[in-house]
Amino acid sequence: MSRVILARRIAIAVAALLVVVLGIVAVLAVTWVRRPFPVTEGEVRVPGLQGKVDVVRNDQGIPQIYADTADDLFRAQGFVHAQDRFFEMDLRRHITSGRLSELVGEGGLETDRVIRTLGWRRVAEAELPTLKPETRRYLQAYADGVNAYIHQQGSPSKMALEYVVLGQQVPDYRVEDWTPADSLAWLKAMAWDLRGDYSDELMRARLAGTMSLSQINELYPPYPYATNKPILSGRDWSSTTSNATNGSANSALPFAKTPVKSPVKSPVKSDPDLAAQTSPAAQQAYAAVAKALDSVPVTMGRGDGIGSNSWVVAGSRTSTGKPLLANDPHLGVSIPGIWYQVGLHCRSVNSSCPFDVAGYSFAGLPGVVIGHNQSIGWGFTNLGPDVSDFFLEQVRGSTYLRDGKQEPLTMRTETIKIGGGGEQTITVRSTTHGPLLSDALDKVAEAGDSPPVNGRTSPGDYEVALQWTGIEVNQTADAIFGLNTAQNFEQFREAARDFAVPSQNLLYADTAGNIGYQAPGSIPIRSRYMESAPGFWIRPGWVSSWDWKGTVPFEEMPWTLNPSEGFIVAANQAVTESGSPFLTTEWDYGFRSQRIRTLLEKNTRVTPAAMSQIQGDARSQFAPTLVKALLKVDLGGDDFTKQAQDLLRDWDYTMPVGGSDAGAAAAYYNAVWSSLLDLTFNDELPKDLRANGGGQWMQAMTQLLTKPRSAWWDDKRTAGVAEGQSEILRKALVDARLDLTRELGKDPSDWQWGQLHTLTLEHQVLGGDDVPGLVRTLFNRGPIELPGGSAIVNANGWDASQGLDDANRSKAFKVNWAPSMRMVVDFSNLDRSRWVNQTGNSGHAFSDHYNDQSKAWAKNELYDWPFSSKAVDEAGGDELVLVPGSTN
Repeated sequence: MSRVILARRIAIAVAALLVVVLGIVAVLAVTWVRRPFPVTEGEVRVPGLQGKVDVVRNDQGIPQIYADTADDLFRAQGFVHAQDRFFEMDLRRHITSGRLSELVGEGGLETDRVIRTLGWRRVAEAELPTLKPETRRYLQAYADGVNAYIHQQGSPSKMALEYVVLGQQVPDYRVEDWTPADSLAWLKAMAWDLRGDYSDELMRARLAGTMSLSQINELYPPYPYATNKPILSGRDWSSTTSNATNGSANSALPFAKTPVKSPVKSPVKSDPDLAAQTSPAAQQAYAAVAKALDSVPVTMGRGDGIGSNSWVVAGSRTSTGKPLLANDPHLGVSIPGIWYQVGLHCRSVNSSCPFDVAGYSFAGLPGVVIGHNQSIGWGFTNLGPDVSDFFLEQVRGSTYLRDGKQEPLTMRTETIKIGGGGEQTITVRSTTHGPLLSDALDKVAEAGDSPPVNGRTSPGDYEVALQWTGIEVNQTADAIFGLNTAQNFEQFREAARDFAVPSQNLLYADTAGNIGYQAPGSIPIRSRYMESAPGFWIRPGWVSSWDWKGTVPFEEMPWTLNPSEGFIVAANQAVTESGSPFLTTEWDYGFRSQRIRTLLEKNTRVTPAAMSQIQGDARSQFAPTLVKALLKVDLGGDDFTKQAQDLLRDWDYTMPVGGSDAGAAAAYYNAVWSSLLDLTFNDELPKDLRANGGGQWMQAMTQLLTKPRSAWWDDKRTAGVAEGQSEILRKALVDARLDLTRELGKDPSDWQWGQLHTLTLEHQVLGGDDVPGLVRTLFNRGPIELPGGSAIVNANGWDASQGLDDANRSKAFKVNWAPSMRMVVDFSNLDRSRWVNQTGNSGHAFSDHYNDQSKAWAKNELYDWPFSSKAVDEAGGDELVLVPGSTN
C-alpha cells in the first residue's frame, strides 16, 4: 500500500502561499522562522511546578530532565516536548481526533470522516478513567506542562512556522489546551499503523473474485521454518496447553497444534456462510473499503516493510561480559522524525519518584517508549498479529441481520468543523462487530443492493464492519510507565501484561546479566476456527458463531528468560513453530532475522561495535536465489543486455552507496527485480495491490522459480502469447538494461545504487508534491543516498511497483520507509551506550537540531549516549532551569 501524504489532501491556495514565501524570504532570520525556537538557557517560570527542574541539552539538543517529584518531571517533559515539537503534537491530535479539517481546511475532510467512524478519540476518552491513578496523574502533569508552553507563547505564529503558512488557508485558527486524552489518542494511531494482517485479508478477499485459489496461495507461501528460524525455539518456549479460555464457562476453543499455513482449500466452498464473499457486490464493497482505509494518514508507517530489527546477546557471548541490546524500528520517513530523544531523572529515586530512564519518546506522550533505565533496557519490534477482522454485514435500513433476526444498528452523529468556515455532519453506524466503514466515505456506500447469499437474495445491502482490538478500551499507557520503572524481568513482564496494542516483540536485558523476551498484546480468539484459513477471509457478520470469543490470556503468550543459545533475534519473523496460541500466518519471512543470526553466530565474542556494524549490513539474503536463475538465462546474441547481466556474476549481494562494482550490480539487480515483479504479478493485480517487492514477494518468487509452469509466468497483457518462466526472466533482464541506460547512461560500470536509492525527508503537511516548490524547500531535506533495501538488515525500503516509466520516474527506487532510529545499549556500562535519530530532536525548520543527526544516521554512525549525571555533566551543553511561578 502506498504511503498517504497529507499534502495531497490539503487544498492550499498556491497564490497565497507564494505571497507567504516572499514574506518569509524577506524576514527569514528575525521573525517567523526564529521566534518559535525554544529557550534553552537561563530561567523560565512554569506554573504548577512544585520545585526547580533542570533541563540539560547536549550538542544534539537532546534534553536530560532532572526533578524532585514525578509530577514535576512529566510537567517539564510536556513543556520541553512542546518547545521543540508543538506543531507535530498539534497535528497528531487533530488527526487522531478526526479534527484535521479545523487545522488545514476542507482537505482534511476525508481523513476526519474515516477517523470519526473508527472513533479513536472516543476510545481514548473512555480509556482514561480505567488507568491507574498514578498514570492519570502523570498524563495530567504532562498536559499542564504543554499548556504552560501554549499560554506562554500566546499566538500560533510564535509556536511554529507551519502556522504562518497554514494561516493563509485557516486565518482564524486558535490553539486549544492539551488534555490527557490527546496523549492517549496518539496510541491509537500508533496501533493502527502497526496492526497486522488486515491488508492481506482484504487483498485475498478481493482477489478471490478474479483468480483461482491456487494462484492466490502462491502469493502467500508458508513460512520457511527449515531455513529461517523463529524467534523462540521449542527449547525456549512451548505452549503448555492446546486450549485457551476467555475466563468464562465452557469457553475452551481449539488452537492449531502445528503451524498454520496458507489455505489449501477454499473456505468459500467448504462453508456455506462464506459463499457471499466472492459476489460482485461484496467485491465492490471491499475495493471501496480499501479506499476508505487509505484516507487514514500514515503516522508511523505502513506496508510490507514496516517492522524492526532487535536482538540481544547474553554476557557469555559478548566482549564486555554483560548483555548488549540493539534496536532499530523500521517506520515511515518524514521530517521531523517519529522519535524524540530524552532522559527523565528523579534526583532521588524512590517509590514516590521512581524514574531514572532515557531513550526514545513520542512528542505528545509522557514517558520513554524504547530505552533503558538504571537497571534494565528493552527494545521493540512489531509482532504483527492478526488483531482485526472485516465482517460482511447484511443491512436493511437501521437494522442488520443477526442469527436470523434484524437487530438495531448503534448510531451516533459526528459534526466536523472546517477551518475557514463551515461544518459537515455524518452519522456513524455500528454493528456488534464494530463501525460500518461503508459510511466513512460516500464512495464506500456504493456496494450493491440485494446480493445473493447462500443462493438466496439477501434482505438488504452488503456493508463492511471492522472489528479491531485497537478500538477497545485498554491500559497500554499503564504499561509504558511500568516499563520505565521495572527493575527486573518479573517486573518487566508484569508491565508488559498491560501492553495491549500494538502487540510488539519485547526484548529485554539487565545489568545483572539476564536477557529475555515477551510477546504481549490483545490477541483475539476466533470461533469457527479453520486450520486452513483462521484469519484469511472476511467473516459473515450475520452468524454469531463466527464472532470472537475473548482474547488469549497473557500467561499463554510466548516468553523466555536466558535461553541456552545465548542470544535472541526478533526481526518480525515467526515467533514460534507452535500454532498455539494462534497469532498470525502473515509473518515477515525471516530474510533479515536469519542474516542477523548468521552474523552473530560468526562472532565468538560480540563487541558493541559489531552490534552497530550488523545494523548497517547491506547484504541481501534473497539475491543469491534470484541471481542464480538470472545467470542461467540465455540471451543469445544480445550482447547489449549481456554486458549488464555480467555485473551479477561476481557480485557479493551487497547494496552499498558510492562508486563500486557492488553498487553497479545492485543498481541493475534492483531494476531487474522491479521489472520481474511487473511482468510476473502486476498484469493480474489491481493497481493498488501491485507487488511492492518486500519479503512476501521474495518468498513467493523463491517458490515460483521452482514452478516453471505456474500461471503467474504468463503476462496477460500480451494477448495470444504464453511467455513462460524463461521468457519472463529474459524480458526482465532486457527491460532493466534499457531502463537504466536511459536513466544512468550506457556504460553499466558507471551505474550506482546510491544514484537511484535516495531519501527525501518530507514534511507531513507541507512537503508533498501539491505544495509549491519554494514552500517544500523550507521544510523538506534531502535527497540523501542510502544503502540497503527491502528485506535487508539495513532496511531502507522502496516500492518496487514504481518503475522507471514516465509516470513513476520520480518515485522509482526512492526510500519510503527506513530505520527510524538506532540504538546499542551496553549493560556493562550504560554510559557507553550509543544512539542516533533519523532527523533531529527539533521540529523547527532551520533549527540547528532539525536534521543534525541525519548525516550520521545515513552512514550508520552513532552518537554517545550519556546516562549518569556525571556523564551528562561531562558532555556539557545548554542548561535551562524551570522554576515555579506565573508566566505573566
